[in-house]
Amino acid sequence: MGKPGILRWIFVFAALFFLWPTGAFAKEKVYHIPIDHEIDQGVLQFLKRSFQEATENKARAIILELHTPGGYVDVAYDIGKLMDETPTKIIAFINSRALSAGAYLALHADEIYMTPNATMGAAQIIDLNGNAASEKANSAWIKNMQAAAESANRNPLYARAMADASADLPEMNSPKGKLLTLTANEAYQVKYSDGTVQNLEELLAETGLEGSDVSTVHETFFDKLARFLTNPVVVTLLLTIAALGLAIELFSPGFGVPGTIGIISLTLFFFGHIVSGLAGFETLILFIIGFVLLITELIVPGGVLGVIGGALMVISLLFAGKSVVHMAYSIIIALAIAIIGMVILVKFFGKNLHLFSKLVLKDATTSEEGYVSNVNRIDLIGKEGITLTPLRPSGTVLINDERIDVVSEGNYIDADKKVRVIEVEGSRIVVREIKEKEGEKE
Repeated sequence: MGKPGILRWIFVFAALFFLWPTGAFAKEKVYHIPIDHEIDQGVLQFLKRSFQEATENKARAIILELHTPGGYVDVAYDIGKLMDETPTKIIAFINSRALSAGAYLALHADEIYMTPNATMGAAQIIDLNGNAASEKANSAWIKNMQAAAESANRNPLYARAMADASADLPEMNSPKGKLLTLTANEAYQVKYSDGTVQNLEELLAETGLEGSDVSTVHETFFDKLARFLTNPVVVTLLLTIAALGLAIELFSPGFGVPGTIGIISLTLFFFGHIVSGLAGFETLILFIIGFVLLITELIVPGGVLGVIGGALMVISLLFAGKSVVHMAYSIIIALAIAIIGMVILVKFFGKNLHLFSKLVLKDATTSEEGYVSNVNRIDLIGKEGITLTPLRPSGTVLINDERIDVVSEGNYIDADKKVRVIEVEGSRIVVREIKEKEGEKE
């Protein structure tokens, strides 16, 4: 073979090397996503990103490891829908427990595997007060549990018994009045579990995924922070700090620590709700517009801008939260605490507050400062004078070459009449006409 032939074969091998799909030499990917806490809005956003990444990387399967006591029903609905729409095969790996909303998610998986000590079930809806939810909400939840089981060709009877205490399954140790919770063995017997495994490695071997490139996806720091910031108690605390801090700042000179703390609290509030997918940037923009209008009202008084600004701020907060009702409670509590705080500040530090110094006159015309409301002319008592004007009953008299405003006892006194001061009460000087006989007698 000549040089041209050798070069031709070298060219062919080089072309095959560079044009051969890189995936042909790579291991198949499997995404392992552990959920070890309550099902909430943060979990939904986390799973959306993780499922999308797995789909884009053409993962062979997603292993959703569940160790959860349950969570929010509406979030569970959204995650169930997300699981149904994800083309990649999803395997639920119940490690310890998948209760309530956790059981609902497991039923939406293509396959379910459990550890020997794992359980699933007990899926009755509980409200915020720890009581059973309304009949309407519970009925919808039971139907959804049944539908989730049916979608994976599982007997819906057991899914119903997990959510409905009126179901009677004595053979599963779940008589009427008790919610069904399946152990690993029971779940396998009723085909709610495809097998029992000790750990993730055994699960991979059992499902034919052994040797795959397993990528474990954990929540980021920001995911965890967002979950903490959207907790109802933390939300109320953030709004309270923000309201009190900004209120103090509005009544204080310059811009200092209270205002900074208030802005930081609002920033954390919107950050948590935007990252969790509860709010969009439009709510933040609406709040900023309202706040600017409220500040403008303090500079250009009128009333309209302040009312509109306050309304926009409240509306933006209401629609930024998961529930309008819960946000309304948080806002009311925050405003109540802020008002109480401002009353205390005004009572004890009112003279030092900046805005009040513009609204309230702090200077007093006290006698210590040299101010007197009127000179009490008690020295005029008994003095005589001539009326310069008629007294009707007030007028002017001349006493010792001094013009003095006086009043008569009530009767009319003509001009150029002799009068005597008989009473002085502050600025009120009372005179009486001197009759001729009285003058002679005196």
